[in-house]
Amino acid sequence: MKIAISSLLQVLKFSFLMDTNTAKAIRSKGSKIEKLLAKSMWNKGLRYQKNVSNIFGKPDFVFKSKQIAIFCDSEFWHGYNYIIKGERFKTNPEFWEKKILRNIERDQEVTAKLNEAGWTVLRFWGKQIQKEVEACVNTIEEVYQRKKSK
Repeated sequence: MKIAISSLLQVLKFSFLMDTNTAKAIRSKGSKIEKLLAKSMWNKGLRYQKNVSNIFGKPDFVFKSKQIAIFCDSEFWHGYNYIIKGERFKTNPEFWEKKILRNIERDQEVTAKLNEAGWTVLRFWGKQIQKEVEACVNTIEEVYQRKKSK
């Protein structure tokens, strides 16, 4: 019995460490998709501020003078796979569905509040940035130019 409990504790410890390491690897800023979009915007001459904490929702990129907020939304955390693809969670579905639905709700709240304050909010999915970064940057540039001419 002592061996079985010891083995179980090792498995639980490994599982905890794996979850902890996985969670630590997830970045709230400086992700690959953010870096890709940042580099492309910079190459186009678009000068932005990153992760501005005093703007509601803490956008990934901001053009303060033009009131443009840009968010890079990863598919998993922001619900693309859940809502668009209809995927369901196999493990602990109650927890994950609640978490992802709250993230989606929060994204909608942030967008609405910024829009009410006169901001233009642009949201791009991670895969969209990876596959069509130039199209994303062109959209940003069009909005920037439109706001510049006002």
